[in-house]
Amino acid sequence: MYGERVTSVDGPGAPHQEAAGAGWPAGAYPHPVEPDRLTRFVLRVHERAPRWAVPLAALCCVGMGVAYTLVSDPTRSAPDAAPSCLLKLTTGLDCPGCGGTRALWYVLHADLPAAARHHVVFVFALPFLAYLFVAWAGNQAFGWRLPELRISPAMIGGFLGLWLAFSVVRNLPWAPFTALYV
Repeated sequence: MYGERVTSVDGPGAPHQEAAGAGWPAGAYPHPVEPDRLTRFVLRVHERAPRWAVPLAALCCVGMGVAYTLVSDPTRSAPDAAPSCLLKLTTGLDCPGCGGTRALWYVLHADLPAAARHHVVFVFALPFLAYLFVAWAGNQAFGWRLPELRISPAMIGGFLGLWLAFSVVRNLPWAPFTALYV
């Protein structure tokens, strides 16, 4: 078994030499791979970077996404414009993320009913995602210890199941579900 001490001998009468705590017989433990130049460069940059660099880079990425949403105004696309989603273009079905950009645009303009109309699961998840980001970034950059959200694997599975059910229900062609088309 892994992690157990091996009590064999390496040669006639020689005591066993255990490898790096993994319980591997001598000679069977894989040798560490020497990192290449790119990996060494990334590791050097990571060692020298200030604590706040990664949260700032993540915040810049989120900010660029928000700026794109505000500049592009996804709510004013032409009615006959081809869908930009490959799934919708090929099958005519709304994908699990369909309406998310429009929902973000409406959230940024404080119109929560319209945002929920376009993607209710996104609007539900947004405050949790924002808090998780602030807690992570505050801890990384400033050492803040905000209360953690205890999200179990069962909760993540339940959320993904809800999202899948929403994605199926919004594509059903019957009367109460056609109101969910975007």
